Amino acid sequence: MLQVLGNPRQFCDGVTRRQAITAGALSVLGGSFNLPSLLAMEERRVAGGPAAKAKGVLLLYLHGGAPTQDMLDMKPAAPVEIRGEFQPVATSVPGIQICEHLPKMARWMHRAAIVRTVHHDAGCHNTLPGFTGSEQFVNINDPVPKDSFPPSMGSVCEYLRPSDCDVPHYAALPTYLGWGYNLRRPGPQGGFLGKRYDPLCGECLPVIDPKPSPPDSAVAMWLGAPQLIGTTFTADMTIDRMNSRQSLLAQLDEQHRRSETHGAIANFGRVRQKAFDLLTSSKLKAAFNLEAEDQKLRERYGSHLFGSSALIGRRLLEAGVRFVDVYWDGYASRSKDGGKDPYWDTHDKNFIRLKQLNLPKLDQTYDALLSDLEQRGLLDETLVVMMSDFGRTPRVNSQAGRDHWTSCYSVMLAGAGIRGGTLCGTSDHSAAYVKDRPVRPADICATIYQCLGIDPEMTVLDRSNRPIPIANGGQAIREILA
Repeated sequence: MLQVLGNPRQFCDGVTRRQAITAGALSVLGGSFNLPSLLAMEERRVAGGPAAKAKGVLLLYLHGGAPTQDMLDMKPAAPVEIRGEFQPVATSVPGIQICEHLPKMARWMHRAAIVRTVHHDAGCHNTLPGFTGSEQFVNINDPVPKDSFPPSMGSVCEYLRPSDCDVPHYAALPTYLGWGYNLRRPGPQGGFLGKRYDPLCGECLPVIDPKPSPPDSAVAMWLGAPQLIGTTFTADMTIDRMNSRQSLLAQLDEQHRRSETHGAIANFGRVRQKAFDLLTSSKLKAAFNLEAEDQKLRERYGSHLFGSSALIGRRLLEAGVRFVDVYWDGYASRSKDGGKDPYWDTHDKNFIRLKQLNLPKLDQTYDALLSDLEQRGLLDETLVVMMSDFGRTPRVNSQAGRDHWTSCYSVMLAGAGIRGGTLCGTSDHSAAYVKDRPVRPADICATIYQCLGIDPEMTVLDRSNRPIPIANGGQAIREILA
């Protein structure tokens, strides 16, 4: 093989660049960035912004429509066709009850707050509101992210990342949202800020559990763990060859810059260097290495894709990442065993699916995560948010399922910045509509920003150079803030 000045030099941690990066990763460093039309690109914080309680956020996203009536806002006095098959159980806070199949989660209520009156008018399976606060229309038959959409909360954290920080501030696990259905769902992207503020995404090859419990279970868990791909050299790649490619790219970029009319790309070279540094970061490689974790801890999280992703999410926060999405997504189209996919879109067999798998596995991972954070002294500086894209109908359908519903659902927040043991809002007798204290997704976003010490009214410029508030008009929910 042709070698160009072949010298596999080492970093100070003993890792060679040949071990640290692949030539294929140069596609990330190439000219595929979607540069935003901004007047100013420097990181900034609004003077006089709120004091930060949370250093980081871990967002557990239950994609597909988790049913609030069967989880966090039960209605035991309602008729059976509304209340369903589950019973409420006491939590660690007197007077607050949640589902009997979430007993471990119930023990953390003193550190958590439940907002029971979230609603939006953006339509079902629209993932944009939860990540951005925006209720723009998205075609669910072709849910393509657009560069006109606002940035996600994680992307704003990446936008504000200090220039001397050597790890990204936004990551998504186990991979990008929508991968399981061969599409990219809008919301968790940089939007009009540009693709450079998209999350660092893991990669995964999930396999359905061949031995579900019980054996005749209607659903089975996806096994596997996210990987950080592109962090090893091919055999014929050396640092000098890599630098030669960087030099060629720099020359091409200079010609590209001369053809551009917007001054906003002045920092393009700095962004490329950040990308190069990111790919060679041993911190990220270490965070994805679950072999370094105690096996008992891994088992506590769950030896499945969601549990492994949550554990790596905690490790990424420790490595300095500020915002981590962990998706419980559907992967039916990626597997011949997709019929057992534990997706949250439970139009049929809602109670069987939830009882056999979804709620016990969620309960397991949630408890392990909060226990792990508390034991490490991280819960007081980490905000854990559990949300879905919408809720489900109050009335059970003829297939023992619940259908789509955006008029009322719940979001749970715990840890840093949250006044534990609190409820916000009351739904009506069937959890169908808001009775008092309506909350929009934008208000949830504003609350998360507030906990992070980022002013929700801070503006960023869209592609027409208009100032857009990052929380899209949302107001922090004062009742649940510590």
